[in-house]
Amino acid sequence: MKLTHIALSDLKPSDLNVRKSGLGSLDELTASIRNLGVLQPLLVRVTASGFEVIAGQRRLAALTKLAAEGEAEPVPCAILEDGDDARAIEASLAENIQRLPMSELDQYAAFAALRAKERTVEDIAAHFGVTERLVKQRLAIANLDTRILKLYEDEALTSDTMRALTLATKGQQKAWLKRFRDPADHAPIGRQLRLWLLGGAQISTSVALFDVSGYKGVIVTDLFGEDSYFADASAFWALQNAEIAAKSEAYITAGWSDVVVLDPSNHWPEYEYRKTSRKNGGRVYVAITHSGEVAFHEGYLPEKELRAKEAKAKVSQETKTPALKSEFTKAAENYCNLHKHAGVQDALVRHQGIALRLTTAHMIGRSHLWSIRTENGRADKPETASSVERSVSREGFEASRKEGMDLLGFDEEDRPATLVDGSWGGASAAEIFARLCEMPDPDVMKLMAIAMAETLEAGTGLVETLGTMMKIDMTERWSCDDAFLDLITSKTTLLSMLEDVGGADAADAHKDSKAKVIRSVLRQFALGEGREKVSGWVPSAMRFDQPEAPHSEGQSDREAA
Repeated sequence: MKLTHIALSDLKPSDLNVRKSGLGSLDELTASIRNLGVLQPLLVRVTASGFEVIAGQRRLAALTKLAAEGEAEPVPCAILEDGDDARAIEASLAENIQRLPMSELDQYAAFAALRAKERTVEDIAAHFGVTERLVKQRLAIANLDTRILKLYEDEALTSDTMRALTLATKGQQKAWLKRFRDPADHAPIGRQLRLWLLGGAQISTSVALFDVSGYKGVIVTDLFGEDSYFADASAFWALQNAEIAAKSEAYITAGWSDVVVLDPSNHWPEYEYRKTSRKNGGRVYVAITHSGEVAFHEGYLPEKELRAKEAKAKVSQETKTPALKSEFTKAAENYCNLHKHAGVQDALVRHQGIALRLTTAHMIGRSHLWSIRTENGRADKPETASSVERSVSREGFEASRKEGMDLLGFDEEDRPATLVDGSWGGASAAEIFARLCEMPDPDVMKLMAIAMAETLEAGTGLVETLGTMMKIDMTERWSCDDAFLDLITSKTTLLSMLEDVGGADAADAHKDSKAKVIRSVLRQFALGEGREKVSGWVPSAMRFDQPEAPHSEGQSDREAA
């Protein structure tokens, strides 16, 4: 038996499997297929003119009905081979499909859990009795913005629209979300969304890798002046491609084995690749979209290529050292493993030092049971990202992160961008645990604190609580900059800020001024240009409230908590 996708036009019902009592109502099945696709493959046999359906008549009829409405996609099928028992295979497929969650998001979670255990797409497909294509489609959901997933969970989006958005880059997803939430706009959905993603979007100046001043064509600015676009796509691509070529050459010069530039029609399927360091032959993959966005994915190799190498190495090793026959059956080994596991669970509760190191190792390293992600801190605007990167707080944390990397003994060459490395190629929890066992408690606690800081979700009430508890004074960490002022569009808010900074007289003097002028005055106060410099001011939204009953200097953080 072989699982694959076949065009609907090549499928014909078999005379051997015509239902005597008819097909019954297809409405519920049709609705299910429209939302989730065909989950259980049709059982087919090769004929001279195509394929005949041995099992799956109702699914075929529902698909034919959808095709008449303009929705025709390749159909997942299990092709019978000579000697196959059709009834046994159909029963096996039906049994396997029972393991499969019904929701697309639940299916993604189930597939991703197995993928994290280094199971291949082929293994996952066989486990659930589905096609590899369906597994890849569900794994692509990992690319979606959490706000889009929330819209789907709330049934504000159809399955078709969510699937289309898996083709979008992070920037395209943000742009689409902005349009979707704008009552005056009509965000594309379904087929129109695919067209929009694959070429219908304008090319924003924000995606240019080159200095925009070198572009000689016209730049179009929208009515509100928030975004601008290149009017001459050809001139844009000439400059963009030259910059891509220059950056690719720089990667080769830096020692990367290869730079692969993907076709703009192909999105970046990260689940098909494994993180691999430059020292171990990792390549750089360049993903380009029709809307001009370019992403450089450093240090990856195709999963299939790596597995082929590993299989070859395993065969070579087995040839050198023949494996000894185990004295226990697999079931007996499982019995022993579970009893040993229970023993460790019971003892671990009384060995807090080991538990501390084990917890930290699971936060930092790769585990089949732990799923933890770093806070990416996505900024709505590039200027915001730049401001945060230059901040005193970010500089301080980056210094601490470097110290943490040094404690773990990571080579500069193989050092991940973050301490918590969720990639499939990262160090295992066992490897990290072994290193932590050689460290004193203060160093382990520091690493745990860094890992916690990396995975602390931004924009939540917990951040407010922590800032208040730790008495963080933002006047020591932030000063007013253009990136912040340009985000304030309300004149009332600007005047209120001016009153805080320059006093009531300054605010009253500019009550009839335009917002642009008020920003300029605020900038003068912040920098001390022509006015007395005002230090130590932060907007109310950036302050941490002082706790009602602050603990004394001698009181520990644990007691305060």
